Amino acid sequence: MTSTTAATMAGADKHAPTPAHPSPSIAQVLPTDGLQGTLVGRVWAPGAIPGPAVVALRPEGVFDLTEHFPTMSTLLDQAQPAQAVQGTPGQWLCSVEDLIQNSLPGQRNAGAPWLLAPCDLQVVKAAGVTFAASLIERVIEEQARGDASRAQGLRSQVIGLIGESLADIRPGSPQAMALKALLQEKGLWSQYLEVGIGPDAEVFTKAPVLASVGCGQDIGIRADSAWNNPEPEVVLAVNGRGDIVGATLGNDVNLRDIEGRSALLLGKAKDNNASCALGPFIRLFDAGFGLDQVRNETVHLRVAGVDGFELRGINTMASISRDPADLVAQTLAAHQYPDGFMLFLGTLFAPIEDRDLPGSGFTHKLGDVVTIQSAWLGGLHNRVTHSETAAPWQFGLRAFINNLAQRGLLRNAGL
Repeated sequence: MTSTTAATMAGADKHAPTPAHPSPSIAQVLPTDGLQGTLVGRVWAPGAIPGPAVVALRPEGVFDLTEHFPTMSTLLDQAQPAQAVQGTPGQWLCSVEDLIQNSLPGQRNAGAPWLLAPCDLQVVKAAGVTFAASLIERVIEEQARGDASRAQGLRSQVIGLIGESLADIRPGSPQAMALKALLQEKGLWSQYLEVGIGPDAEVFTKAPVLASVGCGQDIGIRADSAWNNPEPEVVLAVNGRGDIVGATLGNDVNLRDIEGRSALLLGKAKDNNASCALGPFIRLFDAGFGLDQVRNETVHLRVAGVDGFELRGINTMASISRDPADLVAQTLAAHQYPDGFMLFLGTLFAPIEDRDLPGSGFTHKLGDVVTIQSAWLGGLHNRVTHSETAAPWQFGLRAFINNLAQRGLLRNAGL
């Protein structure tokens, strides 16, 4: 059976090998309430001039809104994005069922639409060390210097000194500063503890504009990484005015061995070809869904390997140490994002159970299917490959602008 431990986000058992992964159903991609929310996304739309299209998912089907909102950034910058979508009929493109089926791994028909990452011109940012459980694991990574075989022995030592009740400590509070002083006295202070319980959040750039992959696309880990894991997260959609206007799901792939060697290798550990997945779509804030739902969302993770291995976990947003609105405010404190940004909120996920040899912990294998799912936001499904062999990222800003120009859409794009 599969074990699930919410406190450590680690649980796994080995099963008999399975020959293939069953394709997710439409119910595993849509939210629990189906198409009742205001769901928008981006698809690759075939046609005389193929290109990305901004779409709305409705009970009647998938509707192309690109003529009115050529970019997702344009749509999210509307005064009331959800109302703008609801008031724009758009052109029927296909059924929701056909779009989802054509977006799953190994199912793609190039003559029909498939899902892309739901953001375009937005910078993709990520907040790190926002949960106590993941904070402890980051400290262990640092102490182990990226060596997975040392992690198990260090874990009890670190927890013995730090404790497991960091979730009750508000970052930057007098209590947190007193703990900082104590840990410094014991010689255990860490850069991860600094951003975990100190006043300043860790916010970094996860991926270049247009580099993220969507639901159904392969997600990449570096071939030279031997200790890595998925990071299931809620991701906020923030417009050019700094307003939080929606949310989606994301996988902030983490190469633990590379970052553990040195925090200065964060870019190498985090920003690689196909290493950032977002989707399946953005759920816009409306009368039935808002930031309070995000604050209380539960994100479920499942990793299914071709070797029969299965890992499950739960990321409870109610356990976050920093409020999502505060993370957005810190991101905006000394920088502007005129095209908006997507913000990964961090994860409770920290897998510690062994996949192969005792003491080796969890790491990905090629072919793993990663499912990140929640009631409000649906399901994001990706298959693991190497970044070096994943489909190369070639559709950058110049290609995007040229494509919009060829389709006669620049007049409405604000470009």
